[in-house]
Amino acid sequence: MPPRRKGGKGRRAAPPGAGRASIDVLPEEVLHHVLSFLPAQEAVRTCVLARRWRHLWRSATGLRISCSSENEAASAKKLRDFVDHLFLLRGGSPLDTCQFNLLDMDADDDDMCRIRLWIRHVLMCRVRTGRFYLDGLPLVSQHLKRLELSSLHLNGSFVDFSSCPALEVIEIKECDILELDRISSQSLKSLSITRYCDFSESHRIHVYASNLVSLWLEVFYGRVPILNKMPSLVEAVVRIDAYAGDFCCHHADSGDCDGERCPGCYGVNGDTDCVLLQGLSKVQSLVLISDTRMFIFRRDLKCCPIFSNLKTLSLNEYWCVPDDFSALTCILEHSPVLEKLTLQLFCEGPKSNVQMKGSPDPTERSNVISEHLKVVEVKCEVVDDRVLDVLKFLNKLGICKL
Repeated sequence: MPPRRKGGKGRRAAPPGAGRASIDVLPEEVLHHVLSFLPAQEAVRTCVLARRWRHLWRSATGLRISCSSENEAASAKKLRDFVDHLFLLRGGSPLDTCQFNLLDMDADDDDMCRIRLWIRHVLMCRVRTGRFYLDGLPLVSQHLKRLELSSLHLNGSFVDFSSCPALEVIEIKECDILELDRISSQSLKSLSITRYCDFSESHRIHVYASNLVSLWLEVFYGRVPILNKMPSLVEAVVRIDAYAGDFCCHHADSGDCDGERCPGCYGVNGDTDCVLLQGLSKVQSLVLISDTRMFIFRRDLKCCPIFSNLKTLSLNEYWCVPDDFSALTCILEHSPVLEKLTLQLFCEGPKSNVQMKGSPDPTERSNVISEHLKVVEVKCEVVDDRVLDVLKFLNKLGICKL
């Protein structure tokens, strides 16, 4: 048998780029997902890369639309023309995510009407995650699962998400919510209101979310909202800052409070209603942080509910006022299945210079303290007289042998 000749007809030349990784070998579904991470203008520009890329941008699974702050008038006009043509050409292709960032756009009434049309178009594309950084939100969607609102003025008497039956996650950041009376959703699983949102000083917002699982609430300005019952709640973080409106009760000692005029009790019906604690009473993991001047938790403790599911509790120095540990004692007495207690004293953030961990002595533990309590942690920057007072009190209760 004659030897094979090199370079015979049976041998094919290797295609360009063979043996090297190339984005072109990826399936179109993956490329649609990749394009969703680009600003919409850049995603459209990929149409010039090759014949295959000519129409890929039309089916991108996400849109990121923003207005540049440079040369605002020209930028806004270009954006209006671009988005109008974008939605016309991509039609009703489904969307997983959509982000509008139009904070730098000085929108007039005509622009707002157009923006609302854009959002309606997005919702008709069955978007599942919406991030809106603008005003005037028409929210009617059967498919929207996640909503992020930032730097908005949320107007209207209440925000009712009943027209979004699939909505499970809401994040509200740096928003003006002065005019809201309530936030309501039966499908909601996670609610986060953070980063200096402005609450009203004239009334309290009611939060109705009976199926909520996770809550993160920060109040830096205005009155603390009223939390209605949340029987499915698993975890919650509540922080009340020094600038919140609930700083005192004029008749805290006498109990004869004029609720309509009192800055600490206004908006709460009678002495038997809680602002926060009743709505949190079914939670399993709870973090409560408050400036020491705030009154609202002390008011709630007068009708403190039983935390029947609470296993992990974290508190700051608000609950450990020297010579008066009644707040700490009260919440411990009402937590019958508590397993872990963390006290973060006079320090900010999760890290601290000093961390002490101890465990209760079953023979000395007070009868009103949970028999399930196994771990007590104390975190602080320095062990000073204030911290020593807390340690002495814990030792007196028989729940911490450090």
